[in-house]
Amino acid sequence: MDRGMFSGQTGLNFSFNQSDDREPDDTPAGSAKLSQAGFVVLSVVLGFIMTFGFLNNFVVLILFCKFKKLRTPVNMLLLNISVSDMLVCLFGTTLSFASSIRGRWLLGRGGCSWYGFINSCFGIVSLISLVILSYDRYSTLTVYNKGGLNYRKPLLAVGGSWLYSLFWTVPPLLGWSSYGIEGAGTSCSVSWTANTAQSHAYIICLFIFCLGLPVLVMIYCYSRLLWAVKQVGKVRKTAARKREYHILFMVLTTAACYLLCWMPYGVVAMMATFGPPNIISPVASVVPSLLAKSSTVINPLIYILMNKQFYRCFLILFHCDHWSSENGNTSIPSKTTVIPLNRRIYTNTVAQISTDNAN
Repeated sequence: MDRGMFSGQTGLNFSFNQSDDREPDDTPAGSAKLSQAGFVVLSVVLGFIMTFGFLNNFVVLILFCKFKKLRTPVNMLLLNISVSDMLVCLFGTTLSFASSIRGRWLLGRGGCSWYGFINSCFGIVSLISLVILSYDRYSTLTVYNKGGLNYRKPLLAVGGSWLYSLFWTVPPLLGWSSYGIEGAGTSCSVSWTANTAQSHAYIICLFIFCLGLPVLVMIYCYSRLLWAVKQVGKVRKTAARKREYHILFMVLTTAACYLLCWMPYGVVAMMATFGPPNIISPVASVVPSLLAKSSTVINPLIYILMNKQFYRCFLILFHCDHWSSENGNTSIPSKTTVIPLNRRIYTNTVAQISTDNAN
């Protein structure tokens, strides 16, 4: 899924003739665009997202490099999300920001394909990483594992998220659908409004395997998590119970914010693809676009403000607290709670919650 946006079938989203070297701002006559004031507002918002999205994720990377206790297996997935979000701000949002200042796309057909590809790729990497994170939280509560820190599976998961994303974002570069101008004419994405059987087939597959199934997996895993945490609350004391709910609240908030940012984009994309012509105006298309891009700013804030380890390391890094750097690199002994998940069967089926791993 791309981090840009699209309008209706007014010519704002079109694929380029492969032998045509014209600038992609040569939109068909009658194509609606934003007003000059609209482009100013768009530029300001994109500038804010570009600046703080990059800085926030860069701070997360610094925390990972400086504090050893943050380098847990599960945090490798958070690091993967931060890397993809920072790359979007660096190589994607900057191009859209510069084009919005000029009121037209500046980098031609090749630049449009590059923008659409990298934004789609990085967006899917973030989504798949969140899906894997939700499964990890679910398996932590339902699988008893006495082993120590194991980085092999998280690293394989990180590599798998990139391969999966490339599998679905390279085809438009090879002729299965295409990347083209969208929205207000200052960004590019999948050619949602291309009226061909090939393009429709690609879009359907993209929505099923890069939005529908991942969302269903997250819903299932977090539903099981809610039930498991409720079971924990029956055998734990009040303070411990609050800790478990805090852990769950953080991962739920991360996933919910991502979906709130991207679901409007998905809905409008389906409307533009299969709805009547001109159903989406340029202004209506820009709003979901900005909402989707804002996830790069929100995600690192969730990690820092809602995760106690991240927050403490953040205070140490910027000398906002009396903790020493030595304490920041000291690992916290893990505490494990083992509870039966099925009250009718008293077997070895247990749930393990490791605060060190959960953080």
